[in-house]
Amino acid sequence: MKNKYIAPVLLGATIAFILYSCSGATIPKNATAVVDFDKAKYLGRWYEIARLDYKWERDLDNVTAEYSLNENGTIKVDNKGYNVKKDKWEQSIGKARFVKKDNIGMLKVSFFGPFYSGYNVIAVDDDYKYALVAGKSLDYMWILSRETTMPESIKADFLIKAQEIGYNVSNLVWVKHDKAH
Repeated sequence: MKNKYIAPVLLGATIAFILYSCSGATIPKNATAVVDFDKAKYLGRWYEIARLDYKWERDLDNVTAEYSLNENGTIKVDNKGYNVKKDKWEQSIGKARFVKKDNIGMLKVSFFGPFYSGYNVIAVDDDYKYALVAGKSLDYMWILSRETTMPESIKADFLIKAQEIGYNVSNLVWVKHDKAH
């Protein structure tokens, strides 16, 4: 008699887990997304200055992200990087959408169908030249710039903020920019 309830409960738990995993609406515990976020100013090309490495970006240098508006209101994400081990350029195109309002820097991004992950702008300067981005957990973080370099003072501020949130900044990969694409 008890066994007839196990399957529906397991199915419900599985569906809840999948929906939670696909939502991508996550941000590290001590991080806060930028409010008064200006989507139009954020669009365009960003150079990756540093990141916490993970399998999709491993061995990549010269990494850029280009953000543009899709007709349906989502944001096109066009990531490019040079794979130093394979000696070739790699590209990944995805889409991002705002989790809450489009004036809060909390987005979710997908490169694989319905599977989204957190993309949270947690610091950006007034001119939108430099940004600190948190992923869904303390395993994902990026420092971005409109140029291939950034002032040491801004880099230091971002590193302090990241440490306060709980990131291990000693694990950052500092991205080289020595090839044009």
